[in-house]
Amino acid sequence: MKNILFAPGLVLAAMPLAAAPAIAQETPPAASETARELAAMRAEMARMAARIETLEAELAAADDAPAAVPADDVTAAVPADDATAAADPANAHAEGASGGAPAGRGGTTIRWKGAPVIEGEGGWSFKPRGRLQIDAGTIAAPAATGVEDGFGSEIRRARLGVEGDIPGGFGYKFELDFAGGEVEIADAIATYGDGGLTVSAGQHNTFQGLEELTSSRFISTMERAAFTDAFGFERRVGLSAQYAADGWLVQAGVFGDNADDLSNRNWSVDGRLVAMPELGGAQLHLGGSLHYAEYESGTTLRYRQRPFVHFTDTRFIDTGRFAADSELGMGLEAAAIAGPFHAAAEGFWQKVDRPGALADPTFFGGYAEVGLFLTRGDTRGYKRGVFDRVKPASPVGEGGFGAIQVNLRYDRLDLSEAAIVGGTQDGYALSLVWTPTDHTRLMANYGRMEYRGAAIPAAGGERSYGVDAFGVRAQIDF
Repeated sequence: MKNILFAPGLVLAAMPLAAAPAIAQETPPAASETARELAAMRAEMARMAARIETLEAELAAADDAPAAVPADDVTAAVPADDATAAADPANAHAEGASGGAPAGRGGTTIRWKGAPVIEGEGGWSFKPRGRLQIDAGTIAAPAATGVEDGFGSEIRRARLGVEGDIPGGFGYKFELDFAGGEVEIADAIATYGDGGLTVSAGQHNTFQGLEELTSSRFISTMERAAFTDAFGFERRVGLSAQYAADGWLVQAGVFGDNADDLSNRNWSVDGRLVAMPELGGAQLHLGGSLHYAEYESGTTLRYRQRPFVHFTDTRFIDTGRFAADSELGMGLEAAAIAGPFHAAAEGFWQKVDRPGALADPTFFGGYAEVGLFLTRGDTRGYKRGVFDRVKPASPVGEGGFGAIQVNLRYDRLDLSEAAIVGGTQDGYALSLVWTPTDHTRLMANYGRMEYRGAAIPAAGGERSYGVDAFGVRAQIDF
C-alpha cells in the first residue's frame, strides 16, 4: 500500500519538469502567465506529497497495532489487581490489589476477591464461593457416665456456591453444603437492593442475634454459643427486608421452615434492631431481637446441645421431646471493638407455649466474651451489624506472620424450667486463632463444661459433673 500511494506522487511531481522546455518557446507575455501557473502547480504538488507522507505514516502505525476485539470476546479489560483496587479502594490491600486502573470500556472485567469476580455490562456479575472446615479433637467425660469419649473428627462444613448481581438492582446467592455425606441447601436467595434497602426471598438466616448472624468463617470459637443450636436457630424459607443507614440497622421477615423440613404449616416472624455508633475510634454495637413461631398441631420440640465441639453426637444437656403450640424468643446483644481488643455478650430468653393446662417454661442462654490480637495492627472485622473477616496487617506470603488472636468466653445454658428438667451448663472456653491470610484460618479451642441436672447420669444417679473438650480446625474460604 505504501508503494501504491508513493508512485502517483512521483509522477505528479515530475510532470512540470517535463513540460518546461516546450513552454519556454512561447511569446514573452504568454511565457510570463505560464510561469505563474507552473509555480502554483508546483506548490500544490508539494502539499500533496506532504499529505501522502502523513497518510503513509498513519497507515504504518495502524499495521503495527493489535486487532480490535469485539466486546463480547473480552475476558479481562484490566489486570485483576488493578480492577479490584478501582472497584473497592478500601479492600485494595486485603485482596492483593496494587493499582487503581479504571475498568475497560464496554467489556467484561475480572477482578479477584478470594475468587474471580466476573463483571459484565449493565450490572451483571458472577462469583464462585465456598468454604472448607476440617475439625478434630477429643472429649473427656467421667467414666461413670458410660459415654464413649476420646478422639473424634469430621468435615464440619464443605460448601460450594455462587453469588452475583443482575441488572436493575437484583442479586442472587446459592450455596450447598456437602458435609456429613449429604447434600443440603445452605442458602438459596434472590435479592433486590436500592440504597440501604435490601429485600430477600428464599432460604436465608432469620434475625436472631449477633452470634447467629456472624458467619461461621468469622466466629471466635469453633462453635457458636450453646443457646443458638439448642433453641433451633437455623436458615428458613421466607421473605425479609432490612435497611441500614446512619449507624442503624433494621431487619424483619416472615418465614416458614427450613427447606429440608417443608412442607408444613409452621411459620415465624423475626425482627432485629441494631445501633452501630462509632465513639472515639471504637466500634460499638447494641441490639435486640424478637422471634415468634407458631407450630402445626401435634408438633414437639427438643432443646439440647453438644459439649462445645460438633464431632460428637453426645448431648449432656437435653430437654427431651415435649409438645408445643408456639414459642416466643427475645434477645439482647452488645459488642465493642477498639483496636486489637473486642468484647461481646448476648442473652436470649425462649418461652414455649404448651397445649392445654401444661406449664409454659422459659429457658435461657447467653455468653460473654473478650478477645485480644497479639499481632500489631490487627483488629476484628465488623460490617452491617455482624462481625466480619479478619484481614491481617502482615499476612503470610507478604513478609508477615498473619494475625494471632486469643479469646476467653463464658457460655451459659439453662434448660430446666416448669417441670422440664433438661439440665444447666456453665461453659468456660479458651480459643487461639491464627489467620495467616485473609482466606485461611487455624483454630485451637479448649472448653470446660460444668453440668447440673445433666441428661446422662453418672454412677449412683449423679447428674452434676464436668466434661472437657479440645478441638482444632483448619479452614479455607473463597
